[in-house]
Amino acid sequence: MKKHLVMAVVPFLALGCGDDFKDENGDGIADGVREPDNVTVVTPATPKGTVSGQVLGTDLKPLADASVEITIGSSDEPLAGTTDAKGNFEFKGVPAGSQVLLTFSKTGYATLRATSEVPSSAGNVPINNANVSFGPVTLTRLDGSLRFLLVTPQGRPAANVRATLEASPAGTVVLKNSDDTTSVVSTVVVEATSDEQGVLLFQNIPTAQELARFTNQTGQYRLWVAPTDSNGDGVPEINGYVDTYTAASVVASSTTRILNLPASQTNGQSLSVEGSNVAMLRGAANREPLRNMVRPGEPIYLYFNQPIQQNSLFARLTDEYAKESLPVTVAIGNGGYSATITPGASTVQAGKEYNLSVRAVSVETGSIYDRTAFFFGGDPGSGTPVTIVEGRYQETLIPPAVQNLNDGEKVYLTFSAPVWSPFGLGDGRRVQVFFEDVNNDGVPGNVVGELGNPNGFPLTIDEPTSPYVTRANQPERPVFQIDTSDYSSRYSFIYTSGNPSAPYPAFQPNNVRLVVAFSALGNRAINETYQSIWGQPITGNLTVNGITVQPATLPAP
Repeated sequence: MKKHLVMAVVPFLALGCGDDFKDENGDGIADGVREPDNVTVVTPATPKGTVSGQVLGTDLKPLADASVEITIGSSDEPLAGTTDAKGNFEFKGVPAGSQVLLTFSKTGYATLRATSEVPSSAGNVPINNANVSFGPVTLTRLDGSLRFLLVTPQGRPAANVRATLEASPAGTVVLKNSDDTTSVVSTVVVEATSDEQGVLLFQNIPTAQELARFTNQTGQYRLWVAPTDSNGDGVPEINGYVDTYTAASVVASSTTRILNLPASQTNGQSLSVEGSNVAMLRGAANREPLRNMVRPGEPIYLYFNQPIQQNSLFARLTDEYAKESLPVTVAIGNGGYSATITPGASTVQAGKEYNLSVRAVSVETGSIYDRTAFFFGGDPGSGTPVTIVEGRYQETLIPPAVQNLNDGEKVYLTFSAPVWSPFGLGDGRRVQVFFEDVNNDGVPGNVVGELGNPNGFPLTIDEPTSPYVTRANQPERPVFQIDTSDYSSRYSFIYTSGNPSAPYPAFQPNNVRLVVAFSALGNRAINETYQSIWGQPITGNLTVNGITVQPATLPAP
């Protein structure tokens, strides 16, 4: 046995090592060798195979002269071929184990691309053990069309709108290799632009009948309509649109499809402000001062949820007392999605409260935005200590015999910035105001309201809702109906002895000194502490020297 085995191997050794080894046909086996004759016994050094198949139309008739290109592995240049009269093609000498990409095309038909792998067991004998068979491959005809009618959100023809239609699958391929799979790409992509009547026509696509029939009703058309910027400002007025239609549904209803394109915001949605440095413009719940603070010289920014009409933005500005309009300019940008309201130079001052009325109209829905908001001047990051800048009393005698502070008259104290009071009217825990010598007897603290007495005059927030009255029977009207903020620079108290039958003596107010005794409130929780618009607690006493007079209202002429 051993002897016969040696005799069988010797010829191969001789051929493999000698100078006479020749392999002119490149099959990896020395020329002249006839035995053995099976690739399971002899494996070629450079095995090769074939790629072949048949190309048909969807009517299963052969497509002659169809173009077939094969890309082998990472080769830069594909090999080209055509089908014969029976639709057949073949590529020889393809290395075993190669990844191959085949592209099938013919004028008037969809293009199909498919990939596979040549078996690594490729050899010469038997002749078919290295073949990849693509087929039958079916290509669809491109003799169909699909029509849409585009309508704007305002009900007008949507002209010059770009769109893309994809029809798939536009071909099929069968690969019958038990150990390999195939990946197929077969779609038709067509672009079109709507005409002046809004008609969008896609041509040179597979008909719905053919697409539905040969794909077992799985064929479909997918539509993409691009967003539209008709005025060229960079902001689309119409949003994009995407939809899918099965080929079977198009067969069943082949009429023109009317597409009502969506507005850049959902139809029916109210116009609103989505962003602003005055938070109250976004909604009445945003009342915190630091969220409604505008730096002096800074514009007020508004960002709408949908574009507003040009020239529809109207804004009015007034101060805390709403007596006169303050200058502002308005500008609309970003296609109506943003706007700026710029107060006049030096109009907004730190520590002052302002009221703003804004109105605008939506381009898309016609809805009206109409809101009144308050805001404060200042930098949120740098607060200023609060002081009392003025004391003023309201004279009640008409005509006043002598401008003296009399029992029952109201005294106004104006702070340098709006202040929040933690207590409502009637709460005995409010901060109290004291005079140095309210009854002019030289004895400190012996009567209510005098410094040194435990009881003073309760100070009440007196936030204006309209201007001061300056003439009898002729009330001042505000520039617009302002909104209270619960912060105010104006507080007041009633000067009274508590005993009308024996009032304190009247005295000239310009000679008095008042103390607002915040320190008397003691240590309280933060929600029980008077605060400035910067959130700073006010715990130290504040004083004012002298009170000016606000004249009594005179009879109408």
